[in-house]
Amino acid sequence: MPIKTIIAPEEVRQTCLEWRINRSNVAFVPTMGALHDGHLQLVKEAKELAQKVVVSIFVNPLQFGPQEDFATYPRMLQIDREKLESVGADALFVPNAADMYPDGYQTYIYNNALADILCGRFRPGHFQGVLTIVAKLFHLVQPDVALFGKKDYQQFKMISKMNADLMFGINVRGIPTFRESDGLAMSSRNLRLSPEERQMAPSIYHAMQAVKAAYRAGETSRTRLEKLFAAELPPPFRLEYAEVRNQDDLLAPDDRIEKPAVILIAAHLGSVRLIDNLELSEP
Repeated sequence: MPIKTIIAPEEVRQTCLEWRINRSNVAFVPTMGALHDGHLQLVKEAKELAQKVVVSIFVNPLQFGPQEDFATYPRMLQIDREKLESVGADALFVPNAADMYPDGYQTYIYNNALADILCGRFRPGHFQGVLTIVAKLFHLVQPDVALFGKKDYQQFKMISKMNADLMFGINVRGIPTFRESDGLAMSSRNLRLSPEERQMAPSIYHAMQAVKAAYRAGETSRTRLEKLFAAELPPPFRLEYAEVRNQDDLLAPDDRIEKPAVILIAAHLGSVRLIDNLELSEP
């Protein structure tokens, strides 16, 4: 069945309302497009959880800084639509920026505790843009369940907290990171890696695996684990941060790790900024 493509915000609201009136529950997968197999797996999992699945594609200008890659972020709507049809998504919502942020727009959502750590320290305003657009999309779609990949771990945690704090009542699910066969986390930005950079990119995952192996062997010093990652990551990577944090609240533990922990990293390879993470306590 052809996917229904929706542009107007009020139309997606009305479509989802009609589904609910007809006793269909709704799953939602928000994206910025340039869909890869990880996105498609989210849609497949969404179909297991709900009768109707909405996917949004919106390259959100609010979450890009002035020196970031908004203009060059890959956009391939027709290909994305065909991929979504192949996995059975019911509706594709592709709003215009002018509809989502009309003239005079002035209301934003901010997390006081988590917005300025990790990626937020290097991307001022980024998470305000993320939370604002996700809240607007939640308000329009009003899904029963929303699915997010855990590759953007900080983002997932902040959206989960927003959902709880603002009482959206949505089942927000984090899905483990989908990886290529060599360990590289699937990402739309991988398309911008040169062939040589693509060969090097899995070094991030291998360095995280070394940290996890040390942790499981008994190393509980946050400082030593972070230094181990930095030592394992080869040039020409430029490390932005590598931090071990508590999984539940993203607080930095005192040097000794006593709760389930995750290592989160951001590194530049050529002109591409890559992020990744690994939960150290998981098998």
